[in-house]
Amino acid sequence: MKHTLSVLVNDQPRVLARVAALLGRRNFNIESISVGESEERGLSRMVIVTHGDERTMEQVQKQLHKLVDVIKVQDLSDHPAVERELLLVKVEAGPAARIEISGILEPFRASVVDVGSHSLMVQATGERSKLDALLDLLRPYGIKELARTGVTALSRSVSRVGV
Repeated sequence: MKHTLSVLVNDQPRVLARVAALLGRRNFNIESISVGESEERGLSRMVIVTHGDERTMEQVQKQLHKLVDVIKVQDLSDHPAVERELLLVKVEAGPAARIEISGILEPFRASVVDVGSHSLMVQATGERSKLDALLDLLRPYGIKELARTGVTALSRSVSRVGV
């Protein structure tokens, strides 16, 4: 089962390495990991996507809590959450293919962020499955380069106003 962990940590050197090493020692494959500043100065938020059963994930959370620099661990899979990822992809696109590609991008709310003589760079954000679907449609044109940020996520508020 897929799990998305939100881990609040002290913003210190080597914390990411220690967390990744802990997961590696337990034979967990990290599908994605993203780290950035949090709402509190001096703390960073790691969002880790991995797979495992409930019992195993409970053990991982207990082990993470034992690390000195870990402040809080939350399994977002247990709660409603918003998950997003950023995708940059450079696609082969001569002048004739650009109109076709623009038609593909529109429903995904993706945008062209750079234009070369024989390529376009596209930016898209959303859930992983949405970005995978966009890539499937762009592959026939030829993907020259691809970069993904990995998933970032926050739990939803208990009472939501608007979306």
